[in-house]
Amino acid sequence: MSDLLTISDLSIHFDNGPLVVDSLSLRVGLGETLALVGESGSGKSVSALSVLRLLDARHARYPSGKILYRGEDLLTAADSRLRQIRGREISMIFQEPMTSLNPLHTVEKQITETLELHKGMRGPQARKRCIELLELVGIPEPERRLNSYPHQLSGGQKQRIMIAMALANEPDLLIADEPTTALDVTVQKQVLELLESLKQKLGMAILMITHDLSIVRRYADRVVVMEQGKCVEEAATEQLFTAPAHPYTRKLIDAEPPENPLPSTDGGKTLMEVAGLNVQFPIRKNLLGKVKESFHAVQDVSFALQPGETLGIVGESGSGKTTIGHALLKLTASTGSIRLAGTELGSLSQKQFRPWRKRVQIVFQDPFGSLSPRMSVAEIVREGLEIHDTNDTGQHDARVIQALKDVGLDPDARHRYPHEFSGGQRQRIAIARALVLQPELIILDEPTSALDRTVQKQVIELLREIQARYKLSYIFISHDLAVVRALSHKLLVLKNGQIVEYGAAEAIFRAPKQDYTRELLTAAFFYQPTTN
Repeated sequence: MSDLLTISDLSIHFDNGPLVVDSLSLRVGLGETLALVGESGSGKSVSALSVLRLLDARHARYPSGKILYRGEDLLTAADSRLRQIRGREISMIFQEPMTSLNPLHTVEKQITETLELHKGMRGPQARKRCIELLELVGIPEPERRLNSYPHQLSGGQKQRIMIAMALANEPDLLIADEPTTALDVTVQKQVLELLESLKQKLGMAILMITHDLSIVRRYADRVVVMEQGKCVEEAATEQLFTAPAHPYTRKLIDAEPPENPLPSTDGGKTLMEVAGLNVQFPIRKNLLGKVKESFHAVQDVSFALQPGETLGIVGESGSGKTTIGHALLKLTASTGSIRLAGTELGSLSQKQFRPWRKRVQIVFQDPFGSLSPRMSVAEIVREGLEIHDTNDTGQHDARVIQALKDVGLDPDARHRYPHEFSGGQRQRIAIARALVLQPELIILDEPTSALDRTVQKQVIELLREIQARYKLSYIFISHDLAVVRALSHKLLVLKNGQIVEYGAAEAIFRAPKQDYTRELLTAAFFYQPTTN
């Protein structure tokens, strides 16, 4: 097999700092899938971004190495040549679609841009190609989605838009940096099978960066393992999984979430009770602003949650999982009953609800997007205290330090800024921000989706420990069913905004009653139907 991409002896540092990539060498053959794996901060994404020279040229330095694409060194290529290659011969799916898509442009404009630049497509021809691409990546009603803006799409839909943009010009090499991070398990399977079929059809090579080793084992031909900027092992996929040579590789393979949650501390009381929750979004209004057509995102959802208990909410992208979380916090308008500790919250105005925000906190899906880049960690964590605990200002610093200790972060780092931390550390900061107010309930919206397996396991163990220590309740929204199983006492399965199945989590995992639930579990790789 001839090599399409060869990286040899590549070292990278920023400004005068230490090496973040140290003498990395790897190769990607024509039509091959190479997986690059390692913990958060190991240098995977920095290496991938360097292939197209996407690192900030003012700060990134390459003291040694070559990146050869078809024998041409991209590190010394002219900017004009790189513009020809980017998006046409080498495309990239970025890790965080929320921050990679332009919020001011429609889906059609963003996909058309690359078609126009590299293939000269415009007008109806480009529009037709956009629709084909959206169908290809499984976007429902693609013609209607052309005029959507990123904020109108779910996390999974945004990721599929990114994939459509990357595949628009049928590149020879696709660099996929966590391509299925924000996708539910069924769409994840569809997208990976799509990439696999396109690889076969087009002879495309894939450099896949992922923390999900089940994906690596199923789709990669070879694996390169990175630790602290260095390659510690390279092997054919099956060989690496059956006989890993390096201790770090064995650590990655063994980093699976526990199968069951800790026992709940249910005292027989109900903390939150939701009945007949409905959320509708206007689609079309008349000239007077009256809604003529709406989308029913959440339909008659009901559940109950006890103190110290976790409710897992699962379902495909766009099923209404995150919308429920936002409705409970009155971040999205809803109808129905929401009772917390016996008090009806649904009828409260935003001003009346404000004191209750201290008791219900949220950790968002994208930690980097939810943390202000202009605020230090101490300021971020302290902000809620300054709003809700104005009578106890003398204890704010002590509570910030304790919150950081609770999530396993060094309090001495509290004067640093979010960009100085890895993805896993940023998620811990987001958890500390929620925890500092000593809430009774935390809504966790995909809190581990962007983390590698070892860091995922650490965050899961952290959440379990915090729950046991403070008797917290969680609403855990996720597409990763292995993670959901590790934390959830109850499970709510959603499809198109409606409840498909609801009950004790272990009973549903062991013997799902509905076909849709079985489909989700089968796609998650670990479920095997029972046989009679």
